[in-house]
Order: sequence, then C-alpha cells, then structure tokens
Amino acid sequence: MWPDGVPVTPLVELEHLLKVAASVNQEASDVWTDIWAEFKPLTTSSGAVRPQAQDGFVPSCGWTEFLEKLWLLKHYLDSVQRICTKQR
Repeated sequence: MWPDGVPVTPLVELEHLLKVAASVNQEASDVWTDIWAEFKPLTTSSGAVRPQAQDGFVPSCGWTEFLEKLWLLKHYLDSVQRICTKQR
C-alpha cells in the first residue's frame, strides 16, 4: 500500500511512473525554453545565425545562471532516461 491507502498494482505503479516522467519532462521543456529565449534573437526565422552573434554571445541572465540551466536540462534528460529504462 502507498501512504494514501492505494494498493500498489502494476497499473498504479505505471500511472505514477508516467506522472513522474511527465513532470520531469515538463521541467526539461521549461529549461529548454529559457535557453532558446537567449539564442532566439540571434537567429533568423529560418534558423540562420545573425552576423551580430559573431560579436560574442552573452546571456541576459548571466553566464552562471545560463550554465546552471544547461546542467539542469542535462539532469532532467538523464532522469527521464532512467525512468524509461527503469533504473533508480
């Protein structure tokens, strides 16, 4: 039994696992959106990099926070991978 009294059946466990995976995936998507927002002004609608990007990219949030977001994204993606392969 889980704390709320729900018996642990394979279906209940699967539903829980899917909710956890969806939550972690949403966090990864949110971080990606933040990172993309930093790069988007430096690209055209077709995805080409604008010439001013060659002047040197500096994220508006600062390098420390930007790199933390990249590490968070990697952490979230690793977590989803572990969930999908049933590793703990």
